[in-house]
Amino acid sequence: MNNLDKNGVIGVAAMLVHAANIDEKYSDKEKALIKEFIKSYLKDGDVDEILKKAEEIEKNSNQLLNYTNIIKKNSTEIKSEIIEHLWKIIISDNAIDMYESNLMRRICGLIYFPDKLCGEIKLKLLKK
Repeated sequence: MNNLDKNGVIGVAAMLVHAANIDEKYSDKEKALIKEFIKSYLKDGDVDEILKKAEEIEKNSNQLLNYTNIIKKNSTEIKSEIIEHLWKIIISDNAIDMYESNLMRRICGLIYFPDKLCGEIKLKLLKK
């Protein structure tokens, strides 16, 4: 099930940081969600260290492609998990702005993830 290695997790975490930063409010709640993602893939990694690396990567790279290439190679199941984590971060402040929606559309296009599935994941999380 998990085909993300440590570098893959760091790359996806950087993309999650990017999603958290897009509304220019990077909250503790969003950091906690990113740490939750990291822990779900790396049982024995230093979560804070990986988060710090992901934040550095995100700060130094505005290329979404760097992150999406890692994801593109994975199964729909893993893509779904990643999309779900992205939505959790975006809706954690109870607001979805046009930049966040646009980011999700771009990511789904870049990783070949169906819009319909993305919408279903978003609705499922909004109902929670």
